[in-house]
Amino acid sequence: MEKVNPITFTGERKMSEKKLVGFRVVCEDMTGYGQEIPKASMSLARRKDEIKQLVDPVKLIGAFKASETSKEDDGYWVCYEVHDFEAIPYGMVSLEVPEQKYAVLHFKGHASEIFQVYTHLHQWIEENGYKRVPDEWTLEIYTKWTENEDNVDLCDPIG
Repeated sequence: MEKVNPITFTGERKMSEKKLVGFRVVCEDMTGYGQEIPKASMSLARRKDEIKQLVDPVKLIGAFKASETSKEDDGYWVCYEVHDFEAIPYGMVSLEVPEQKYAVLHFKGHASEIFQVYTHLHQWIEENGYKRVPDEWTLEIYTKWTENEDNVDLCDPIG
């Protein structure tokens, strides 16, 4: 049986501003994120009905800045997109991501492999003459996320 390539480059995409509501995860070191992000995702899924004005209740969005930024921007946001901010549920946060151009790679596989997949995306960006903008928001847009498999668009900001 032929093995299916879990990586598909979808190219460059301009995305409009996104208003996100969910949980912010901040860990002392990178190893903590592998445990804390899935916990936050499951907690958010259980509380999804509390979020007003959901755009798409299936698409979970992760957001982070790849470069060292301010304390306010540190961490990883696990969110759903909303049409507008309204009555943010207790314990949740809001985040506004401005319009941005992204290089997008679709990945199908286990979440633990995503970190290594970024190497392929960064190489594609370089080979296609783009420049990464690591101090802007990187987005991970999940259309399916389970314990065994995720379908996610990795959206790395480019200039």
